[in-house]
Amino acid sequence: MVAGRLGEAHRTLREVVAEELRDMIRRGELQPGERLLEDRLAEQLGVSRNPVREAIRALENTGLVEVTPRRGAHVATLDPERAVELLELRSVLEAFAAQLAAERRTPEQLAEIREILDNGRQATAVNDVVKAASAHRQFHLAIERAAGNSYLGPAVEPLRAKTELVFSILVDRRGLLGWGEHVDIFNAIEAGNAEAAQQATRAHMSSVLDDLREAGVATPP
Repeated sequence: MVAGRLGEAHRTLREVVAEELRDMIRRGELQPGERLLEDRLAEQLGVSRNPVREAIRALENTGLVEVTPRRGAHVATLDPERAVELLELRSVLEAFAAQLAAERRTPEQLAEIREILDNGRQATAVNDVVKAASAHRQFHLAIERAAGNSYLGPAVEPLRAKTELVFSILVDRRGLLGWGEHVDIFNAIEAGNAEAAQQATRAHMSSVLDDLREAGVATPP
């Protein structure tokens, strides 16, 4: 499965396997709490156990994978209270990024965000979970770049893996990542309306939190 991706940007096999495991978690193929069995994953991905073991260790550093004594490695689970805290913080950071992007985005950056949005909606229309999940990630990354604040990306990155776990849980409930909410964010950025961009982003994160509660992952305050 990973053979065709090994040559991408001269990445190591460990990096390719780690990205594939991340994608499997995003797609919901590996569920929160599910054990990561090296032998099975190695056979599934067509590689030896060593790059799988190294990839699991790398993902442990992102918070997407947890390793516990006697149980081994498993996909991280979301504590309900921490899930709420995570989305509260992401809401503040993402809203700030959208505000800055509305004020500072260049025509080229705006075109990039529009293209990502279109790709995500097209992927959703044909039920392509892989491309939709990738577009969702790239959409928020593009907004962070358009914000023009070099500290923003490093501040968000430690939270990103756990947020991806949230979306992997909600992929069916949200109709492959709720692109209508992303359209609202984009329209506000395109119009240069910083306040509307903030509000649309907060509404998006609030909607995610509501869906978590309906899914029984997070409890009401």
